Amino acid sequence: MAALAGLRVLAGGCRVTGAAHAAWWQLPRSLECKKGQLLIRVTCAAGGRLFSSEVKGEDELRVRYLEGEEQGIVVLGINRPHAKNAISKGLVKSMLKAVDSLKSNNKVRTVILRSEVPGVFCAGADLKERAKMHPSEVGPFVSKARALMNEFANLPMPTIAALDGAALGGGLEMALASDIMVAASSAKMGLVETKLAIIPGAGGTQRLPRVVGVALAKELIFSARVLDGNEAKSIGLVSHVVEQNDEGDAAYQRAVALAKEFVSQGPIAMRMAKLAINQGIEVDLATGLAIEEACYAQVIPTKDRLEGLLAFKEKRPPRFKGE
Repeated sequence: MAALAGLRVLAGGCRVTGAAHAAWWQLPRSLECKKGQLLIRVTCAAGGRLFSSEVKGEDELRVRYLEGEEQGIVVLGINRPHAKNAISKGLVKSMLKAVDSLKSNNKVRTVILRSEVPGVFCAGADLKERAKMHPSEVGPFVSKARALMNEFANLPMPTIAALDGAALGGGLEMALASDIMVAASSAKMGLVETKLAIIPGAGGTQRLPRVVGVALAKELIFSARVLDGNEAKSIGLVSHVVEQNDEGDAAYQRAVALAKEFVSQGPIAMRMAKLAINQGIEVDLATGLAIEEACYAQVIPTKDRLEGLLAFKEKRPPRFKGE
């Protein structure tokens, strides 16, 4: 098709062209110890689950690689209890580094974004830090926060945000950058910036309408309304709502269960499906179909595709390797 000529689809720093190839999936794992960074790898048990944990910098962001039957799932845990996980310069920097490392790691099948602080997902921007900023600093900081949301949204693998507590302002914008949101019924969420005489500046005015529709997004932003988990589910803002448990991590547990459904599928196919959907939804149908064709071309020469056919023939679970 002429529409395929010179077609380039970009996401998470990856380029897909009409010529089928899969070499870029063979990139080595990154997430290494760098100068000036504390990196500790341990294996421990939490809630009966084994995971390896990488602790970086001031530990405001915990990066965990789950193990066993949950291998392939990476958990990004925000950990700023003194500030209700508010988005600071330091947190933005830590998250950008983590996301940059994850996007080229073909061993990662699904990423879960959660809070390590009970009762809150993210309270939005760190207003105490913001109050100390010179007006000339505010714009660049918001631009960097917006870049973080874009980088997270463009991760090539599926992403899930687990909301076990309040996700307000920039916190909800961060969750909106994920592919799927799961919330506890007691969670609170809303884009409340107009209360501060500002507007959502990290993607909220663009992503919320794409999720719930233009009119409803306008109503929610204009009113700075805060919804609970059930209300969010009723308008399609979140995909799943669960009753909170005694541990306060019901949404996270549901996110892990959902992620386990994803990791058993062909990893290259999952990435290509996400790419086709994300790019195709922004264009007309004809161009979207051309994008789908280009993405489909990437899975044809893979070993995983042949393994899937062989497993079907032999009536056994496939053993996909991301090749």
